[in-house]
Amino acid sequence: MKNKVGLAIEELHRAEGDLAAELLRASDRHKVDHDIFYLGHDLARWSEQHVHKLAEHGRNYGLDLDPDDSGLMATIRLRGAELAGRRHDPGLLLLKDLREIHRQAAGVSLDWEILAQTAQALKDEGLLRLSQECHPQTLRQLRWANASLKTNAAQIMVTP
Repeated sequence: MKNKVGLAIEELHRAEGDLAAELLRASDRHKVDHDIFYLGHDLARWSEQHVHKLAEHGRNYGLDLDPDDSGLMATIRLRGAELAGRRHDPGLLLLKDLREIHRQAAGVSLDWEILAQTAQALKDEGLLRLSQECHPQTLRQLRWANASLKTNAAQIMVTP
């Protein structure tokens, strides 16, 4: 049975992979918007790096996590949902994608905070450094999604 810290690392590893997959999917879907496309890919690389680092540190807690898991299962689930779904207005689809990125990044941010607090309590300097290194990048992902929503929402919602 895994300990609680191992479970938290495993969940954060999964959530970072899912966030990377969502960023890549949204950026690829909105290629005509250069900000979304290029920044989405850059921000996804951060989550991919976090996945790798979590896999490395997870070994200290008896975990065998895939260091290259960038949300493959999440991508497969999303592709299946897209194939089964209907076509939507591109603007509304962009807002939907940005809202999902924002939600996922907020969850990942909370997970990093929990892990940092746990690392402090355990006096696990390596885990604390990892949290302090990765969490600010997650906050940047969250702020980018929020700013993109604010920039695009009004125009998308009032344009016929």
